[in-house]
Amino acid sequence: MSEQRSMEIEVALDATPEQVWDAIATGPGISAWFVPTAVEPGRIRQDFGSGYVVDGQVTACEPGTRFAYGRAPDAEPTQEGPDYAFEFLVEARDGGSTVLRFVQSGFADTEGWEAEYDSFRHGWTLFFLNLAAYLEHFAGRPVHNVVAMGFTALDRDEAWTVIHDALGLTKPPQVGDEVRLTPDGPAAISGVVDVATREFLGVRTAGGLYRFGAEGTDGCGVSAYHYLFDTGEVVEPALWTAWLSGLFPAPQAAEAGAAPAS
Repeated sequence: MSEQRSMEIEVALDATPEQVWDAIATGPGISAWFVPTAVEPGRIRQDFGSGYVVDGQVTACEPGTRFAYGRAPDAEPTQEGPDYAFEFLVEARDGGSTVLRFVQSGFADTEGWEAEYDSFRHGWTLFFLNLAAYLEHFAGRPVHNVVAMGFTALDRDEAWTVIHDALGLTKPPQVGDEVRLTPDGPAAISGVVDVATREFLGVRTAGGLYRFGAEGTDGCGVSAYHYLFDTGEVVEPALWTAWLSGLFPAPQAAEAGAAPAS
């Protein structure tokens, strides 16, 4: 049996332990900074877009302090994958602030595990930035999620050139820049850049968080994860799915090496 490795992240949050607990242990709370999530007694279901829905089992729920889950033992065969486990620990700090400790375990010590580990770390870094922004600007407000994902054979830098051009950006934005994004199809977006890394671009508006991603080196995953908070505006995910697939069309069967239909 291969050795198992884990990832640990600590996040300081300017919010009360009660606010943080609601954000990491309830369906509406998790949906506000991660992916659309439903939490029921003993169960958790998360929608990562493009039909990828994962059923999990809640393994610990100690109100106000500890929430943990892993893959459900009775998950559908299409949901089979690494047996990761996720744990969130909430700790109060003086002055009403909170420290969140996160542990993801289940990384098998096999070839390529470092790239997998790095990919998860980049992703959690973004999502915990989302959590901080949600708690600071939108805490307790209901969210409307938009999740769109795709893949391109382009490398990361080439993918970002395509995304920036499609958003009407003439140069890579920096944190603090005021921008106006003009995608073809979805409505224009005006706000301030609050995330700018090699993997992600984030823009915060008066009513939401807009996140774009391009991750990977041998081809890359591309994404649009948006969170709209109680604005009265409903943005159909299909608009962003069409926008993303228009920029990065899926390969045809012949191009993908698939056998032609008989």
